[in-house]
Amino acid sequence: MLAYLPRPPTDTSRYGTFPQKPDLPAVPGVLLKDGGQQVAATAAKRGAPMPNCPSAPRHSGFVTGEPSGPPSRGSLSTQQHRGRPSWCPPPAPQGGVPRLYPLHALSVANIPNSSRGKTSARSSTNPTPEGLQSRRCKLLEEDSPMVQAGKRQRQRYVTKVGKCQVNLGNIQDKKRFLSDIFTTIVDLKYRWFLFVFMMCYIITWVVFGFIYFFDAWVRGDIGHQGDPEWQACIENVDGFVSALLLSVESQRTIGYGTRMVTANCAEGVILLMAQSIVGSMIDAMMVGCMFVKISRPKKRAQTLIFSKNCVISHRDEKLCLMFRVGDLRESHMVDAKIRAKLIKSRQTAEGEFIPLEQSELNLGYDTGEDRLFLVEPQIICHVINRHSPFWDMSAESLRREQFEIIIILEGIVEATGKCHCLAAGMTCQARTSYTEDEILWGYRFEPCMSLEKGAFQVDYSRFEMTFEVQTPAASAKELHELKELEQQEHSTLSLYWDHLLQPC
Repeated sequence: MLAYLPRPPTDTSRYGTFPQKPDLPAVPGVLLKDGGQQVAATAAKRGAPMPNCPSAPRHSGFVTGEPSGPPSRGSLSTQQHRGRPSWCPPPAPQGGVPRLYPLHALSVANIPNSSRGKTSARSSTNPTPEGLQSRRCKLLEEDSPMVQAGKRQRQRYVTKVGKCQVNLGNIQDKKRFLSDIFTTIVDLKYRWFLFVFMMCYIITWVVFGFIYFFDAWVRGDIGHQGDPEWQACIENVDGFVSALLLSVESQRTIGYGTRMVTANCAEGVILLMAQSIVGSMIDAMMVGCMFVKISRPKKRAQTLIFSKNCVISHRDEKLCLMFRVGDLRESHMVDAKIRAKLIKSRQTAEGEFIPLEQSELNLGYDTGEDRLFLVEPQIICHVINRHSPFWDMSAESLRREQFEIIIILEGIVEATGKCHCLAAGMTCQARTSYTEDEILWGYRFEPCMSLEKGAFQVDYSRFEMTFEVQTPAASAKELHELKELEQQEHSTLSLYWDHLLQPC
């Protein structure tokens, strides 16, 4: 049987991800079963693979067509993208008797029963020529909703780096942002923040410089430059540029001593006092915004890493969903906490559709395991029990689901949270997400710690590594029911045995 399976091409760079047309026609062999004996006729040339097109729905012990290999560990969308739909008829063999294979030798993509039944009935009642049949097969392959779902990129709620993919629009009341101007300025991007920072000073310098120039022009100080008998209100101001320099020197307290406001006019003194107060307010606000924006621990989240995949396997005889977190810095997080949210759409019993419903995943909140001492990489475990949304989800149903798990890690930066009694410290938050195709069923993380030279050594090159373990593909609910059934059978047998041992 293994000799008749299709061999992969030697040069994979020629083919890519889509099946290519074979260069040489392959002569199919014959595999028949008659009286328990199998007669096999070997193929003449098998240099190129046949197009991956599963056959129609099966009704007997053997089906014709090329067998596909066992399902891979990747996502279901990738398998449907590479293969043709299950109702697509196989290409006609080019000479010879069609090859027959047992039922277990084929792996057909999961297609809804309704579409599969309709297509099979249509193909059985209305036979079409070979050319039209292959053309329709190609159109069905391109227009299949599952193939289109595999082609387009999955839209995430939160990216792997923790950015929320939610855009807020049609906000009518924009005055709410101006009421909290400090947070609005801090939340600006750096290019806009620097633009606002510079414009606040430049505008005040220009406005007060224009007022100084207008006052000197009205009082006649500009026209009496060089007159020793003239009592000027603003000395050495002969134009707008000199008035602008006076405004900059007054607000920044530079004081070169050539241009100044004298006591010969009251409006000049009041103007100098107003500019000093406005300049102090701008300094306090903009310098405070700059300090908060630079010292925000947002970049601290870049050194908090998460594993690329989640794994599902047994731990302490319980089916658990696990992922790994780590901290790359030697300064640790203070009071680190971790949470998990499940984002999934559902329809209520009344028919209401909830597009992105958030439900909590218990990561040990009742036992305190969600509080981490994040010195070395740790594996966070979610026990799949009756209260878990994965209670009745098996390995097969996991591939058909569409959901997203959001992981939120919060903690206080150690550099800002040492004086916790005086200041609250700056809280850092790191986020990531896992979709259903990033969950590996039946895997476990490899250890990445070792004892070397009297200290524990962490090897972050093994942070993402996993290995396969023996894990049943059934759901946690089915395993629990099976365990209860075995316990009932064991108790029944023990009672029966005790009854037999009792004397007459």
